[in-house]
This record gives sequence, C-alpha cells and structure tokens, in this order.
Amino acid sequence: MTSNTRVVVIGAGLAGVRLARRLGELGTPTLLVGEEEHPPYNRVLLAEVLAGRYAPEVIGLPAPEGLLRARVTGIDRGARTVECADGTSIAYDTLVLATGSNPVLPPLRGLFTPDHQLPEGVHAFRTLDDCLGLAKAVRPGVRAVVIGGGLLGVSAARALAVRGAQVVLAQQAERLMERQLDPDASRLVLRHLTDLGVEVHTECRVRDVRCVAGAVRSVEMSDGYALDADLVVLACGVRPRTGLAEQAGLAVHKGILVDDALRTSDPHIHAVGDCVQHDGTVYGLAAPALEQADALAELLAVDPDARYSGTRSLTRLTLTGPGSPFDLAAFGETEARPGDDVVRLADATRGTYRKVVVRDDRLVGGVLVGELGTVGALARAWEGAEPLPSDGGPLLHLLTNDGGS
Repeated sequence: MTSNTRVVVIGAGLAGVRLARRLGELGTPTLLVGEEEHPPYNRVLLAEVLAGRYAPEVIGLPAPEGLLRARVTGIDRGARTVECADGTSIAYDTLVLATGSNPVLPPLRGLFTPDHQLPEGVHAFRTLDDCLGLAKAVRPGVRAVVIGGGLLGVSAARALAVRGAQVVLAQQAERLMERQLDPDASRLVLRHLTDLGVEVHTECRVRDVRCVAGAVRSVEMSDGYALDADLVVLACGVRPRTGLAEQAGLAVHKGILVDDALRTSDPHIHAVGDCVQHDGTVYGLAAPALEQADALAELLAVDPDARYSGTRSLTRLTLTGPGSPFDLAAFGETEARPGDDVVRLADATRGTYRKVVVRDDRLVGGVLVGELGTVGALARAWEGAEPLPSDGGPLLHLLTNDGGS
C-alpha cells in the first residue's frame, strides 16, 4: 500500500506534534507517524506522573488530525518513500525527521540479560511506558537506586522519594546538575533532595548490576561498596536517535546535521528536535525543539526564506514534595570567566539564591533558585543581549524585583 502526502513527519514527540499541528493550521497536508501506542504526550512532565501528581492523560498533547501509528524501518531517498515494519510504504514530497533521542545505557556489568533485555527492576526513564512501569513497581519502603545526577536523575529521585521509596542517587560528577548549575545552586538542590530523604553520593561510579533469577538485587560501586536495590533507574542522559538518518546515508555527527533551513544533507529531508545538531549544538531540550518546529512550519507553509538561527535556551525545574515547591532556573553561562562581573544575592533562611554573570556590560548567564519572580525579566535581558546601563541599578532591580515572571 502506498499513500501520497506532501509532508511526512516521523516522530510524535513535542517537536513532531508541534510541527504537524502548525502545518495543519497553515493548510499544508501532513502525516505524522509515531511508533508509541500511547497518544502523543509531553515527555517533560513524566516525572510528575511518576510522582503521582498527574495522571498520564493529563500530560497528553493536542494530537494533529493525521496521526499514523507505525514503526518506520527505512527511508528510500531515491523513491522518496519511507518503509514501515508492517510492510506499508508512505510516499513523501518533504520528509521531516523528529525521531528524538534514546536514553544512554551505561556500560555496566550485568546490565542486560542473555537475550539483551534489562533485568526485572531496572528501568530507563525516557518514555511513558518506562514511567508507568516504574510507577507500578514503586511502593513505600522499596529500595531504589538512581544512576545519574543530572536534570533527569534529580527529577526521578525526587519523584520516587515522594512516593515513599528509600532512594539513593549515585552521581559520577562532583556535584548535582553540574552542566546547568554553579556549585552554590547545586548545594541547594542537594539540600532539597536530602530533606526528602534521598541519600546522595557524588564522585561515585557504578560498575556492576547484581541480579538473582533475572531480577536486580544490588548495584556495586567502583570502590566495591554495594547498595541493595529493588529498583534501579538509569538517568545517564540521552543520545540523539539518528539510526534512520544514518541508514539513509544522511550526514550525521553527534546528531543529524542541519543548516539554518533545518535541512539535512538531502534537500527533501529536514529534521527538528532532540535528534538534530545545528551549528555544532545538540540541544536536547523542549524549548529549542518547539522553536525549530515553528521555524520549519513557517518555512514549509509560508515563507521559503524563513530560517532558524539557534535558541538561547533556559533550563527550568520545579520539584514538588512535602512543603513548598523547589524552583530553579538556569540560562547561559553560569560560571564566570576572568574579568567577568558577578552579582549574587542569597537568603539562607528562605532558601533562595540568585546569581548573574555580566561580561562587557551584557548579561551572559544566571542561576535562580527559590522564588523565581525575576526569571522572566532576567531571561529577556539575556535574550536581548543589549548593553546594561553602566551604573548597575537596573540589574539590581531585575534581581530583586519579584514581578517579572
């Protein structure tokens, strides 16, 4: 069976759904192909489902009209068709890859069963099925080890702790969320997790997963120390999902290489979202994926000269639990270079921390923890890249004014 559709989008995550909906609104026939059995959902909110804060249907995305559930197995660039696992073939004029990313599975001894499956009790944390499997397994008192202390690991550890699990977080780096936060902000995240009962080990490498009868029982650290475990969550980052592109002979480095038109090395194939590498950067975040989808919709349906010039992305995380929520935001360069000016405001009693980095009279980055009323105004000043007045007054106003989110 062959069907003809002008634009075919492979991948029903945030970027793919956004692109298909925008193209539909602009009158461009679009077929969205997704392989997950669930309706499209917002992956950013999976930790809230695991924590029991949201039901799975609450994180659903408004689905576009043309949605086909199928697993794409290949691309025939000469014939301009994509081949599906069920034997069907779909013709395209323009193909868009929005294939997202896969979880990084660390090279641990014992991580896979003889038939290359994860043992019972070991979970990645990337899809709704991963989340539902974890939610089914977690219960008060269960011993859970989270491997990875980045954004995903911190979110997973917090969610499991809120559900009553005894959580140990093992982080190979010297502090939590080291890619986004400076040391002071990392310490506040550590304090928040510790207050929830999470035991955090940094500069700690896991080397072995021990199983009995196909089910995990413990993990062993590189120093030989063993942690009992009923559940293990792998939160070691993600890697762009580039297999289809590579098989089709498209240019791939860390991600699928695209230009400012979000075009791959084949002029009939574009790519957006986590699978993409643009101007040397793989973002792996929601905001750039949505901006890329909007830019490509504009290009395909309205203005062929529309371009994507990159995203100045802001990381934002809200951790809920007993007591008030713990909010943080980070943007740009959070660590100062020699010669930079740094402004810090900290309130230990309220657990708030605000820091901005200024270079050549321009705001180049910042970290905010606690009350985030200033984040909107600071982010706008950063995104605008306009020179700050030399007296510093407006910057202090931005840091202390809680009305601009």
